[in-house]
Amino acid sequence: MQVLADPKDLGLCPERLERVDGWMRGLVAEGRLAGLSVSVMRRGQLAFARAHGLADMKRGTPFGLDTVTRIYSMTKPLTSVAVMQLYEEGRFQLDDPVARFLPEFSDLRVATGGNRAKLETEPARRPITIRDLLTHTAGLTYGFMEATLVDALYRQQGADYLRVDSTLAEVTRTVAGLPLLAQPGTAWNYSVATDVLGRLVEVISGQDFADHLRARVIRPLGMHDTDFHVRPENQGRFAACYVYDRERRLTQYDDAVETVFARQPAIASGGGGLVSTAADYLRFCRFILNGGALDGVRLLGRKTVDLMTTNHLRGDLAAMGTPRFAETSYDGIGFGLGFSVMLDPARAQILGSPGEVAWGGLASTAFWIDPTEEMAVVLLTQLIPSSALPIRKQLRVMTYAALLD
Repeated sequence: MQVLADPKDLGLCPERLERVDGWMRGLVAEGRLAGLSVSVMRRGQLAFARAHGLADMKRGTPFGLDTVTRIYSMTKPLTSVAVMQLYEEGRFQLDDPVARFLPEFSDLRVATGGNRAKLETEPARRPITIRDLLTHTAGLTYGFMEATLVDALYRQQGADYLRVDSTLAEVTRTVAGLPLLAQPGTAWNYSVATDVLGRLVEVISGQDFADHLRARVIRPLGMHDTDFHVRPENQGRFAACYVYDRERRLTQYDDAVETVFARQPAIASGGGGLVSTAADYLRFCRFILNGGALDGVRLLGRKTVDLMTTNHLRGDLAAMGTPRFAETSYDGIGFGLGFSVMLDPARAQILGSPGEVAWGGLASTAFWIDPTEEMAVVLLTQLIPSSALPIRKQLRVMTYAALLD
């Protein structure tokens, strides 16, 4: 973690930032979170970095700034960076059909109705493009949504459960064999699209996806504690994960030691498989704020980052049908190539800046990057689901309220 700067030198109010510390202490004292950390960066310098509570209630391990956590869907932006690196090399265009590289995505059908006994479908009106995958407008879904017949098929076929007896290629073929939820490009649906992108990276690069992401993104950015599993030397810093029981008390969901994250997974999930730390993810945020470079290492061109952080939807998420789940609100928020994009803070009913990019993870982790304010915030905790507490909105208000200039 970087050395802390004086917040006043960065245009931030120290007293207002202290509100964040009190808020963190309260969440732990009231038993709403086992532990958490918050890091606030502005103008490339760390203005605030605190951790409170426990990473592991069973063993009494404190939650620290170096605690390793499951970041789940905060993996997606890193996968998107790997995809866009290949784009910059001329390997594909964003409007290329996915079937050019993954032939199993040819001749797709779209669900139109029916029931469990007989699902009605129609042919897809156009192919899924790589841009559709990056923007979650491909018509794919997640089985955990449990809202449609297509979701049920995903669960039945194990299409979004990256089983130890499968390969990424096999899971991708299973997904491609199921009906789409909507015609490509017509609706925004959070989905396994980024896992399909991981397979796309494998096919285009000729390299295992996990190896490719480590070599091209994670290691060049100096994200030393970030990987698809917890390395043995980091095991003592890994947090347990929690859920609420019926009385809203914290109960363990996944142990810090006896966990699947203690070993290399058979399949590296580009949509949600990474573990990371606050310091590592701040490096990723700095990389985006710097327009694709960090500490003299350039991984993406400035214009590519501009494209990724621009809204690619026809309006906000709310205008793209009726989203059933997102790690953000729907009104006033668009989506770029791997991130949500703030369009209108008034419509979103939250403090922020147009052009701010963000996302979160299943275990209530979150980040946002604001180029206008030259600011980035990383929140790490381990509570499933991310909708259990409104901590992201609360933290967003307090951090933006600390701005002085």
